[in-house]
Amino acid sequence: MELAKSENNISVIKDCENKINSLFKNIKKTEVSCFLSGENDHLDTYLEIHSGAGGTESQDWAQMLRRMYSKWIEKKKCKFEIISEHKGEEAGIKSSTLKIMGPYAYGWLKSESGVHRLVRISPFDSGARRHTSFASVWVYPVVDDSIKIDIQEKDIRVDTYRSSGAGGQHVNTTDSAVRITHLPTNIVVQCQNERSQHKNKETCFNMLKARLYKYEIQKKEEASENLAKSKTDIGWGHQIRSYVLQPYRLVKDLRNNLENTDPDSVLDGEIDGFLEAALYKNKEN
Repeated sequence: MELAKSENNISVIKDCENKINSLFKNIKKTEVSCFLSGENDHLDTYLEIHSGAGGTESQDWAQMLRRMYSKWIEKKKCKFEIISEHKGEEAGIKSSTLKIMGPYAYGWLKSESGVHRLVRISPFDSGARRHTSFASVWVYPVVDDSIKIDIQEKDIRVDTYRSSGAGGQHVNTTDSAVRITHLPTNIVVQCQNERSQHKNKETCFNMLKARLYKYEIQKKEEASENLAKSKTDIGWGHQIRSYVLQPYRLVKDLRNNLENTDPDSVLDGEIDGFLEAALYKNKEN
């Protein structure tokens, strides 16, 4: 670069600048990968989305969030499957559970647990008024066989019901969907994506193991106040990120004050900036 500048060789200067930029990008990737070194960061993950109060508005927002994460998963070349989903009466979803499979899926997404707030002109309001909607996200790792979780039969209640999702006549006439409640912790998991009740029950048990494992981790972390606000009321005062589409356009993470003035790109899955900032923040803490 110095030689090229002394000779005013523009083409070599540009080539050097491109190589330097590429080098810095690789350094950033390596740095971020070093931050994905937590005990469970390498695991696949479950991601739950629940709409808050507000009916159709918040249910539509929950579906927008599911689309955002789906787009991010595609960009990362990961895979996912919908384990369970309950649709809203008019639009959107009341809740959805995804299983995401890919390198460091849990490490990347673990900071997304919390309440997400949307401000926009409502497409469901004939008066075109501005509405605020809330939805919560809950992320926990898919435990592998090396992690032993003991579940006593007396501690669980298994319920079966008819799936409300797609699947044709078979789903509508068979109690194939499964819900398991862990009585000591009141943790509830459910699965309806398979036609077989046996397969749905197996998936539920795997999810329950993951939730109980996360529950134990959370208890330890809350003791040191690291995750005391991870899962709170889905409403004011608890949000981790705001997505404002009206009267201005801004996505802001309230934990580290990172901002993005292009909310459309964020809602299209461009959330790496927020995920990386969370990794840096966790390391600082």
